[in-house]
Amino acid sequence: MVDDGGGDTTDGGRRARPATDGGDVRAATAGGRVPPPTDEGRGGPPVTGAGQGAGPRQAWAGLPWLVRSAVLWSACLVVVVAGLYLVGKIAVLLAPLAIALAATLFLTALLDPVLLLLRRLRLPAALAAGLTVLFLLGILVGVGVLVWNLTASQFSELSQELDQGLQRTRDFVTSTLPVTDDQLDKLIRQTRDGLGGAPDPVGGARTAAEVAGSVLLSLVLLFFLLKDGRSMWHWVLRRTTGPNRDVAAEAGRVGWRTLGAYSRGTMIIAAIDALGIGLALVLLRVPLALPLALITFLGGFVPIIGATVAGAVAVLVALAAKGPTVALLTLAAVQQVEGNLLEPLVMKRQVQLHPAVVLVAVTAGTLIAGIAGAFVSVPVTAVAYRVIDTVQRHRQAAARPPAPA
Repeated sequence: MVDDGGGDTTDGGRRARPATDGGDVRAATAGGRVPPPTDEGRGGPPVTGAGQGAGPRQAWAGLPWLVRSAVLWSACLVVVVAGLYLVGKIAVLLAPLAIALAATLFLTALLDPVLLLLRRLRLPAALAAGLTVLFLLGILVGVGVLVWNLTASQFSELSQELDQGLQRTRDFVTSTLPVTDDQLDKLIRQTRDGLGGAPDPVGGARTAAEVAGSVLLSLVLLFFLLKDGRSMWHWVLRRTTGPNRDVAAEAGRVGWRTLGAYSRGTMIIAAIDALGIGLALVLLRVPLALPLALITFLGGFVPIIGATVAGAVAVLVALAAKGPTVALLTLAAVQQVEGNLLEPLVMKRQVQLHPAVVLVAVTAGTLIAGIAGAFVSVPVTAVAYRVIDTVQRHRQAAARPPAPA
């Protein structure tokens, strides 16, 4: 018989079994077990049972539970933050479309009660949606024309008052703090460069065209969402199966109610802010109360940052016109009313978010996408929180054991 290189053979054609020491193999094979491998032939010790399966799993299991939990939560946080950052960067690249979609959803949630009222009057969906859009345009155009007729002649005076207020603030800083005029000018130039530098006519024209296109796109999308929004959502629900359909339906309802509550809460805050601050400026005999109230109303749609900027403008005008005492009173009226009364009572009840969460969301949105990011950051955070909370509650209810009969 030809040897194939696998070992010696006997005269009877059977392969000779290698010799073993003593009765180890016989004792092991007698009970049907295979002996553990050894490294004696390679000059090493026998492989024991403890070291036979050593590897990453055993090393991971040997770590304390606190370290393992920290690693897992850190990895999840990194993935979530990276995903949000990527979505934000994509939204920045598609800024006109993203702004149009955000404004459309905001206005749809705000005008949904008007649409439902018209639908209760047996109006067709297309007619009700068209009348709702015309109602919005009528309010915007009417208020814009009224405000322009009342305040157009005062905006030049407002610019002069702001310049005087900035100059008085500059004099106060240089006379009180150890800062020279040159250092202050350098700081102002660095801040201006960081915010975008000198205005570019070509960039300004491009921005104006993008804004006009976004406005038209928002109006068209607003009409279609008011007309067919609910049928679109039902189409999405029909594509889900099993228990996921109930969870998706409930999460969608909660998210939409949250967005509507945020829209109405923002409108209430902006209106009360403008009326209260305008009245305070009139009582303090600060000039240009109506333009300042309008700026405050527009700034109220950007949480925290908008109110702060509008308040700074009012304080500068009060400082230039009436001095530091009236400026401090204006500051108290602007910041304390908005920050300590309206925000906790209205917005926290509407979106159920802590002010610290709102501040972090606005800051992150501003860093990613500027003013547009600050505008959409809070509603996105509020809707995401309510949707995740709803899904989590459904999972907990499904995992809970059934009550005994």
